[in-house]
Amino acid sequence: MPDDGRSSTTADVAVVGAGPNGLAAAVTLARAGLRVDVLERNAWAGGGASTREITVPGYRHDLASAVHPMALASSFFREFRLDERIDLLVPELSFGHPLPDGRVGLGWRDLDRTADGLGADGPAYRRLLAPLLRHLDAINAFTTASLLGVPRHPWAALLYGVRALEQGTPAWNIRFRDEVAPALITGTAGHVIGRHPRLSIAGGGLALTINAHGQGWPVPRGGSQAITDALVDDLTAHDGRVLLGQEVTSPDDLAGYGTVLLDVSVRTFDGIYGERLPQRYRTALRGFRHGNGASKVDFALSGPVPWTSAELRQAPTIHLGGTRAQIAASERSVAHGRFPANPYVLVTQPSVIDPTRAPEGGAVLWAYSHVPYGSPVDMTEAITAAVERYAPGFRDLIVASTATPASRLDTVSPNFAGGDFATGAVTMRQMVRRPVLSPRPWRTPLEGVYLASSATTPGPSVHGLAGWYAARLALSDRFGLDAPDLAPRRPVDRGARA
Repeated sequence: MPDDGRSSTTADVAVVGAGPNGLAAAVTLARAGLRVDVLERNAWAGGGASTREITVPGYRHDLASAVHPMALASSFFREFRLDERIDLLVPELSFGHPLPDGRVGLGWRDLDRTADGLGADGPAYRRLLAPLLRHLDAINAFTTASLLGVPRHPWAALLYGVRALEQGTPAWNIRFRDEVAPALITGTAGHVIGRHPRLSIAGGGLALTINAHGQGWPVPRGGSQAITDALVDDLTAHDGRVLLGQEVTSPDDLAGYGTVLLDVSVRTFDGIYGERLPQRYRTALRGFRHGNGASKVDFALSGPVPWTSAELRQAPTIHLGGTRAQIAASERSVAHGRFPANPYVLVTQPSVIDPTRAPEGGAVLWAYSHVPYGSPVDMTEAITAAVERYAPGFRDLIVASTATPASRLDTVSPNFAGGDFATGAVTMRQMVRRPVLSPRPWRTPLEGVYLASSATTPGPSVHGLAGWYAARLALSDRFGLDAPDLAPRRPVDRGARA
């Protein structure tokens, strides 16, 4: 269990932040035989992968992430064998997308089943994605590595790049004749906040889409906290500690630790170490830009959402916002600092697959809308109206709700300041320079200090990869150690350490 205070420092390494990346780094270091302290500002571990009762007792809500497309795709989680440690519930219907005219796009785990439901655009949808699905593992490896490296699978990277280029430019409708298939693709791309069409947004959307059809988007039984708890359990089994209520604001707070890994935003990193950083590096950090924000609402419901479409009642993830053109217009408004009349809304209803989230008969619903960075606006009414449009009677089921505006999303994690849960805008420039131009962006100019957050490669999502990459680099640089095996096993014998 996490500790709630710090005793004398005897650890080899400090990890700042107990989010998924920080914990991935800590587990990797502890498995290599090092003593690790994780310093967490909040009174709980998990950051964006936390689950708590924030409306009424008995209803458990995910504070940020709820559905986990990368849980089966991340090479870190594969090494860690997350699927053996927790119960990952994989739905047959990955996502749904209703349109204003009553039609509904359904993203099944089976690509052919999805395409068969798209009418005239079914063959085009299949031709777009089938070649990518045949190279799913290779594309996942490419999209979760530094873009400055040479792809291990050049043909797969080329296939993916050509399709991202098509869907990320004004040519994005060239293969489609109707509205449902492109809405499906754009709705999924909306998981990455930004204007459409844009190469970086399309690339992220395609990666999510092929995983939805290839492996599914799992929901952890009991909530995202299950992922955090599995990481914490492994860390503590190998003599690591999570110290809660420990806010780090200066290097003095890290005195005694020879090596430091930071699961923090660029702004927080600069706030801690700024005066010690070389001016050129610090200037580069200050050129790293935030993205737009998300305004989130959690609902406790007395029953399942009464979607007009029966299929949507079994989809853990639903994208609202209309057609591709309507979503693009909405995101363009947000990018210009305005609130769209018809906002894009990402809805997650984990209760359709996980009955542990609410009392018997009840349900939880998690939703956010994109808003300008730092917006204090409570989007409860806008989100309620968006759901009610496709599920008449939804409003009558609301037992309680809790809003977390973009201006307060940093209460979940300081990395989400302003509602930017990607910890930096997802643009092509910032995917190459994340946060600086380097094949090893996790290493900083300060001896023994590494950046291990979503502000580094490979960017946002609950995958643990930024922390894993940073930890492996630190092991090599600082200790001359190779990356350890992460599979479940008995704790290391500390008495055998040299």
